[in-house]
Amino acid sequence: MIVIIMGAAGAGKTTVGTALATGLGWRFIDADAFHSPANVGKIRSGIPLTDEDRAPWLSRAHEAIARSAGESANVVVACSALRERYRTTLADGISDVRWVFLEAHAELLEARLRDRVGHFAGASIVDSQLETLEPPRDALRLRADLPVDVLIDAIRRHLGMMSG
Repeated sequence: MIVIIMGAAGAGKTTVGTALATGLGWRFIDADAFHSPANVGKIRSGIPLTDEDRAPWLSRAHEAIARSAGESANVVVACSALRERYRTTLADGISDVRWVFLEAHAELLEARLRDRVGHFAGASIVDSQLETLEPPRDALRLRADLPVDVLIDAIRRHLGMMSG
């Protein structure tokens, strides 16, 4: 199974994804690792990425997900996956992909990004992230402001994997 935690920058994808993967004993993939240096520079400068900027990044993320699926590995992925076509690219040819959408309002995202240390995405990208976002129709939708343990429990219940 591939579980993709999606949402705008600052929604908590990596935090929730890491905790979920650790709790399940699964592999974790952070799609941010597949951004090119040029993309990282743009994001760091607050310049929104274009579809052309995102295409190679999404392709590299898809390759990593597909490799894991090909190895029959269960994986949790953190990826913004803001548009439906991005989600289609990420899941192409992979049979068991589950989506979890961490919904957050601009004020929460901006506060988290202002307070975050050691990441290239800052608060200046929130507006463009939310303008690009096409909420998914086929995802578990959760409020990003809930405590991580509550989010993990909700995801595990949704997947039928409650801990004992």
